[in-house]
Amino acid sequence: MADDLSLPTTATLRTLPRAIGTLGSTAIVVGTIIGSGIFLVPHNVARQVGSVEVLFAVWILGGALAFAGALSLAELGASIPEAGGVYVFLRQAYGGLFAFLYGWAELLVITSGGIAALAVAFGIYSASLLPLSPLGEKLVAASVIAVLTAVNVVGVRESAIVQTIFTIAKLAGLAIIVGFAVFSPDVVPVAATGPLPVPHTTLSSFGIALVAVLWAYNGWHHFSLAAGEVKDPGRVIPLSYLLGMLVIVAAYLVANLAYLRALPLPAMAEHQRVAASAMEALAGPRGASFVSVLILCSVFGALNGNVLAGPRVLFAMARDGVFFSAVARVHPRFKTPAAAVLVQGAWSLVLTMSGTYEQLFTYVIFAGMGFLGAAALAVVVLRRKRPDLPRPYRVWGYPLLPIAFALASLLIVASTLVSSPLESFIGLGLVLTGVPVYLAWRRRSARHP
Repeated sequence: MADDLSLPTTATLRTLPRAIGTLGSTAIVVGTIIGSGIFLVPHNVARQVGSVEVLFAVWILGGALAFAGALSLAELGASIPEAGGVYVFLRQAYGGLFAFLYGWAELLVITSGGIAALAVAFGIYSASLLPLSPLGEKLVAASVIAVLTAVNVVGVRESAIVQTIFTIAKLAGLAIIVGFAVFSPDVVPVAATGPLPVPHTTLSSFGIALVAVLWAYNGWHHFSLAAGEVKDPGRVIPLSYLLGMLVIVAAYLVANLAYLRALPLPAMAEHQRVAASAMEALAGPRGASFVSVLILCSVFGALNGNVLAGPRVLFAMARDGVFFSAVARVHPRFKTPAAAVLVQGAWSLVLTMSGTYEQLFTYVIFAGMGFLGAAALAVVVLRRKRPDLPRPYRVWGYPLLPIAFALASLLIVASTLVSSPLESFIGLGLVLTGVPVYLAWRRRSARHP
């Protein structure tokens, strides 16, 4: 077998029906990005900037970089609309081993750990509305994973409907916060108890703020993983990325304006739960409760997006002969990669109930940015390596946009290596454990072609 592994046949590509339209695709883009970040990250940004103007500059620059990454994947997704997205792009650009290490990291903790983290957050916020013990919070977290796993086994169309409903709900919730900020009379801004932690923005503090903002924008790559099930992918994938990212950037900027109406910058730097504090100032205690419900809707939608997208990587790995062959099967009734969905759901439940996801996530998450940077750069690699590949959409500003995002990803990885060397090298070691696993699967595939 060659290192690039044989490409799937046309028959294989048709095993998953193309059932996701423009609305569902855009909802996946938006819904997997908006989790809890916009409700919490503005606090982290405010602690690193010296003025409102710089705060918005960070959010705009972060949005521009996320746009660059998303539009890069839009070109790749439109050209290679296969299940697995980033995994497939990395395989074609850099070979089977590099792609497998990405898939290994996704399975080990990036997506499964992200699902566990979101589910635990769902349990914690549920406890603000219901009398739950710590065990009750974990049971709620496990239950929501089980429910969404079942939904995604039943059908991708059903999952896309759930995604659309909860994406609309979270955008409506943000619109309500903005409405209170604009129309509430006699708003008394929350007073800060001290000055800004960073009175004058430095290059270092700007970089720290930008990293926080990029995490808030993170998640757009999940849509590419479901590219094999998108209708008319050459048109819908670029359009959904464009519409989704425009909605996200606009929502984030407007949300920050709304927060600032109730929380001046020094107060924003003091209140970690920015959205809840702002709504409490704008609408009283009921405002804070409303934000808890909004965050539950937001986290639920982000969870569904992760549960939908992640199994497509396992499905693609299995098709390449580097994962259990049963995971490559499509359910005869539901037409979904049911085995892949169940494998991811089971492992996410293990991480959730054991609590080990937190440490693993800390170790490996920086690697995720490295892989995404490599995926964006794959646009340049494949333009040279496969010039004859049909490209219904070509990324604007080529090659500056993919290179800019790749460089930003590299800087984040380098920053993490410098600031947390021990955790980073442990994470790198966890990712590299995939090398012997990959070689073992290759030998197995050679013996049983």
